[in-house]
Formats: sequence, structure tokens, C-alpha cells
Amino acid sequence: MSYMTQGSAIFNFQSLLTVILLLLCTCAYILSLALSLLDRNKTGLLGIFWNCVRTGERNSPYVAVCCIVVAFSILFIR
Repeated sequence: MSYMTQGSAIFNFQSLLTVILLLLCTCAYILSLALSLLDRNKTGLLGIFWNCVRTGERNSPYVAVCCIVVAFSILFIR
């Protein structure tokens, strides 16, 4: 039994990548619904979400390609 089949997303690269992509896409979506919710928290712990929004916006073509690749691998490779 492999140790990679059990555990959290931190130890599995594909799961970690999926969680990061979902975080980027979710933060960008929340910003489109409520602009003031994320823009007022640019520093501190909630600043992580603001940084995710900026990363998702500036690298949106790359994020979209990564989402398609991860979705393909989850659906057809796993």
C-alpha cells in the first residue's frame, strides 16, 4: 500500500495543484460579485485572497489552461 494514496492535498502534487487552482478561480469569481469584499483586505491574513485575485486576473490564460489540463487528468487519467 502506497503512502501517496492516503493523506492530505499537501503531499499529493495533483491535489495541491487542484486546490490552488480552485482558490484562484473562486477568489476571482467572488471579486466579480462583490468588489469591496476583497479590495479592502489587501494586507494580513485575508490579503492572501487579494493576492489570489490578482494572480488569477493577470495570469488568466495560464490559469485557464491549467484548469483544463487538471480537469482532463482527473476525468481520464485517474
